[in-house]
Amino acid sequence: MSKLRPIALYLPQFHPIPENDEWWEKGFTEWNNVVKAKPQFRNHYQPQLPADLGFYDLRLKEARLAQEKMAKSHGIHGFCYYHYWFNGKRLLEEPLNRKLKNKEEDLPFMLCWANENWTRAWDGGDTKILLKQNYSYEDDIHHICSLLPYFKDERYIKVNGKPVFIIYKDSSFPDITKTINTFREESAKHGLELYLCRFDRAIGTLPDSATDLGFDAAFEFQPLSKALIIYKNKY
Repeated sequence: MSKLRPIALYLPQFHPIPENDEWWEKGFTEWNNVVKAKPQFRNHYQPQLPADLGFYDLRLKEARLAQEKMAKSHGIHGFCYYHYWFNGKRLLEEPLNRKLKNKEEDLPFMLCWANENWTRAWDGGDTKILLKQNYSYEDDIHHICSLLPYFKDERYIKVNGKPVFIIYKDSSFPDITKTINTFREESAKHGLELYLCRFDRAIGTLPDSATDLGFDAAFEFQPLSKALIIYKNKY
């Protein structure tokens, strides 16, 4: 019988970065949007303000440890961090990088590449682009090699010994199968076999089956979901 591992999607937007200071306002984090939320229908409770952990800052290990403790107490196996890469430029990577250096933070983790342009729109649209995704063979090599330290961490989530890496929007790639093959070939040079997945989304997913494109699996992506599930036979 398969064992389930609930994995919560993790948005690392809750700390300031210079880019958001420039694009939005000084000290901007996702909390700015949380407190501005307004009810859209009767009995719609907004804004929903933080309770147990308050307006936390993800640069602080105390906040991250408290999140991990809370996740464990509710049966969450690990966190899937949204990962932002723009031709060598990383954004919002600080919380995970700090976790990597702190063995106290022992909750398992994995990555999902949120491969959308960063724009002035919050729906992933392409108006008023702030940072654009540009795809190439050379960038694929650079990208996957930069992720090897994460994949090799003992806390990284695996399926049958293979590090799990998810791509958010496969329809954005000029040739997603070529990218998948490049990721696999470069990782193999370093002794790693990857377990590559995509999100099946209402918008941004190719009509082909995930396995036909070269992925190992796909997840149904519901924007209102609290978690995704990995099915496994063994660790």
